[in-house]
Amino acid sequence: MGRYREPLDWLTRRPIAHRGYHDMNREVWENTLSAFDRAIERNFAIECDLHLASDGAPMVFHDEDLGRLCGLPGDISELTSAELALKRVGGTSDSIPSLKKMLAHVAGRVPLLIELKGRTDNDVDFAAAVLEELEGYAGRVALMSFDQRLLRDLIQLRCPYPVGLTAEGAKPETFFIHEDGMSLGLDFISYGIEHLPNPFVEGLRKQGVPVLCWTVRTPHMRQRAAETCDQMTFEGFDPDA
Repeated sequence: MGRYREPLDWLTRRPIAHRGYHDMNREVWENTLSAFDRAIERNFAIECDLHLASDGAPMVFHDEDLGRLCGLPGDISELTSAELALKRVGGTSDSIPSLKKMLAHVAGRVPLLIELKGRTDNDVDFAAAVLEELEGYAGRVALMSFDQRLLRDLIQLRCPYPVGLTAEGAKPETFFIHEDGMSLGLDFISYGIEHLPNPFVEGLRKQGVPVLCWTVRTPHMRQRAAETCDQMTFEGFDPDA
């Protein structure tokens, strides 16, 4: 099914820290270099999110607006990368990093699972911008998105990295949509833990497709993840404890 021909065991070898190994935004905030440093110290893979700034630079940030994370009004797509780099996250010393800055900081020390957050109003060149920043990066990287338009763009641009579908849902009509996505030749899937197990994901595992899940926060979720997928994306606890 997938187009990436190298083994993907590195993607499932270690738990994946959701938006970095933050402390639920008490002192170390999500998608910051501090959260990524904590993940690297514990040898956890890092999941992170990307949006485009107004100048087309991919920025590491989850939300569309700045309110929850920066306490400021404004849409991330309406500010330049230079302006966003000055915005403090959670009142800490961390600012919003660009993808370029994050790659230089992580420098291949742990795998990266990067989600492209699709927006129909400004993401025409999103996939190309991400691949341009990744060119020459020596570390392990996988890309994913809920948005099948972006996944198609990545495939059409001959993305040299594994590409996966971020997904959720437990109804048959949802599975049909996900099947369309996987038919693009995707290499893995990351599924919402609250909708596992289900026949669609079970079928993918039988075909040998790596299955990740998000976001594991409780012992019950962790047990379900162990039974239904190949690795978990977690937050709020230490998987090695």
